[in-house]
Amino acid sequence: MTQHLNRRSFLGASAAAAFAPYFFSSSSKAQDAPKVQGFDQTQTDYDPLQEWRPYTDRKLRVGLVGYGYCQFSAEFSFQNHPNVEIVAVSDLFPDRCAALAKRVKCEKTYESLEKMVEDDSIEAIFCATDAPSHAKHAILCLEHGKHVCHAVPVFYGDPEWGDKLFECCKKYPELKYAMFETSTFHDDLYAMEKIYAAGGFGKIVYSEGEYDHTKEPGAGPLPSYGDWRKNGTPIWYPTHATAYYVGVTHQSFVDVSARGIKPLDNPNPTPNGSGNVFIGEVATLNTSEGGLSRMMCCSAYGRYLEAGRVRGQIGGYDATYVPLENAYTGTTDGQKIVASLGNSIKKPALPPGVEAGGHGGSHGYLCCDFVDAILKNQSTRVGIVDALNMTVPGYYAHLSATKDGEVIKLPQYSL
Repeated sequence: MTQHLNRRSFLGASAAAAFAPYFFSSSSKAQDAPKVQGFDQTQTDYDPLQEWRPYTDRKLRVGLVGYGYCQFSAEFSFQNHPNVEIVAVSDLFPDRCAALAKRVKCEKTYESLEKMVEDDSIEAIFCATDAPSHAKHAILCLEHGKHVCHAVPVFYGDPEWGDKLFECCKKYPELKYAMFETSTFHDDLYAMEKIYAAGGFGKIVYSEGEYDHTKEPGAGPLPSYGDWRKNGTPIWYPTHATAYYVGVTHQSFVDVSARGIKPLDNPNPTPNGSGNVFIGEVATLNTSEGGLSRMMCCSAYGRYLEAGRVRGQIGGYDATYVPLENAYTGTTDGQKIVASLGNSIKKPALPPGVEAGGHGGSHGYLCCDFVDAILKNQSTRVGIVDALNMTVPGYYAHLSATKDGEVIKLPQYSL
């Protein structure tokens, strides 16, 4: 993603750096953390004039679970947030649990999430566990009275777990739920959401989202608990792409048709544990606004992508090849709307010590969004409805791809 600092934000950022060098550094990152695509995308723009200001002395008591290959539970800066106390950590593997405890400077450990949720001192839990367990683990936390956030997606291959989590969130409306979809705090998508809400696009006529976790030819998937990455399908992990419509509009897709791509040098590949033979899948989806979307998930060789763009009735936005300040194109009315928004389409500054982190500088913002939702009693950026609207289409897209592109209606969710 192209990033840009205009003169005003550059001067502000320089001043912020002079007085608060901790803002967007990576000094606290573990030296032995694995190199994972997306984690290195830490450059981000923000408006330093939207200064973070303390609003409470209370510290939210948080538990972290999951320290696998990506070491995700320590990547979102909970341990650095001024309003967070890390009460306990957990991982099924004792060596990983000990490493996580050391990294976040926490003495209390649990051998499993099932043990951790019994700790009444914990108010909220971040589940950075295996994708097939996200919904199950989130339900477990909610049923024990904990606010919960988890990595993407909601579920991996079993939509019934998505429905169970949806019902659980409705049962416990006083508890905050969030899915940590990183694309929602990319500089471009953040701006798109603000512009859309102000009417600067009109309805979205066409949108695109792309997730390409490229790898060397012949290389296998990243290591994963229970080999879940090895035994899934590309578009079961769709949220980095589908966020470029759902995260912009907070609307839904109504149906999907998709096709899959087999290895070009092997037209009859051996199915994996899920019966999948595709290395990439492309879906076309009709939206609740009456527009059309194209969403792609692929692992073919090329530039790593978590990207997207929209085209609307009076304006469109595409920061793929141009600086952010040139990404919007619109009618005279659209231009006036965007001009009136000023720097409000930029992310605000983060609290002292919280790093923007990887995936387009989104990690720290997702942490702050969750903490703020609890302490200020407000909605999270990606609540259960948006989380399902980003996840569910991937399951049915793969089903469509196995049926030569058959159009499949998608379930709709509302609270």
